[in-house]
Amino acid sequence: MSGRVERLVFTITPDCAGTRLDRCLSKLIPGSSRAYLQKLIREGLVRCGGPVVTLPRYPVHPGELVEVTVPAPKDPEAPLAAEPFAFPILYEDASMLVIDKPAGVVVHPAAGNPDGTVVNALLGRYPGMAEDFADSSRRPGIVHRLDKDTSGCLVIAKTPNAQFHLGTAFAERLTSKTYLAIVRGIPRRDSGEIANNIGRHPVNRQKMAIVERGGKLAITRYRVLKRGWIDGTPVALMEVKIATGRTHQIRVHMASLGMPVLGDALYGGRVTGLEVPRQLLHAWHLSVPHPETGEMLEFEAPVPEDFLAFRERISSENPGC
Repeated sequence: MSGRVERLVFTITPDCAGTRLDRCLSKLIPGSSRAYLQKLIREGLVRCGGPVVTLPRYPVHPGELVEVTVPAPKDPEAPLAAEPFAFPILYEDASMLVIDKPAGVVVHPAAGNPDGTVVNALLGRYPGMAEDFADSSRRPGIVHRLDKDTSGCLVIAKTPNAQFHLGTAFAERLTSKTYLAIVRGIPRRDSGEIANNIGRHPVNRQKMAIVERGGKLAITRYRVLKRGWIDGTPVALMEVKIATGRTHQIRVHMASLGMPVLGDALYGGRVTGLEVPRQLLHAWHLSVPHPETGEMLEFEAPVPEDFLAFRERISSENPGC
């Protein structure tokens, strides 16, 4: 399939000043992996204020005009590239693999992130995987997903039979998923439940939204672990459990309460003057039945350093008072 070259132009806002170019672009172009954006930068396809910039770490400046040339998409039928596997492994046997996915990594290739994904790394670790999963060769072994900037537990099937059983377990809500989140705002209640339908946003197709018609049922339960401030910004550390797995579910539900996930630019979690590297959402704990034995297994992904750093900055006193 043929495609066309796309040219994107952005003006750097003051709240992004000093941010690395690759990190800034990952916020401006949601859905594109940081590895893919770094590749565009190194290939000379990004201009800042006119000149080509080839260093991903280049600090952007307020008011600077950034131009990105996005090449035509690759043939969707072309074989996926096998890449090195470097993810922490939480569990592995002949049927399944559980990894601790870092923030900034996309789960499977799609438009805007053709490589640098978990699937590319799986093909590097298991060379025969694409052939084994011939019926789902674009997403071999994938039974659920995490957003690019969400870290934590990710389960992967190593055989088609395991993929069927694990996929069924997620679809029938036989799994338990617990996240940690730092949100912008202070909840009025210590705990609560949100249940409504989530579907594609009617205007911004990159977003999801609570909808009255259509969509799919989404159920989220939350508990406040800590309230406070970070540099004068009211925040809360939350434990969030989801009974369903809709796209952007936690991000949409927290934003609907007026408490977007801190650092989530798409749903209002960015704070001027507070540099947050990504949305502070971590898939902390996961329970899932083993695809062969049915035994319930539990996994926990260590809280990453960037999340811990912000958690430690939460103060019970507001410095602005």
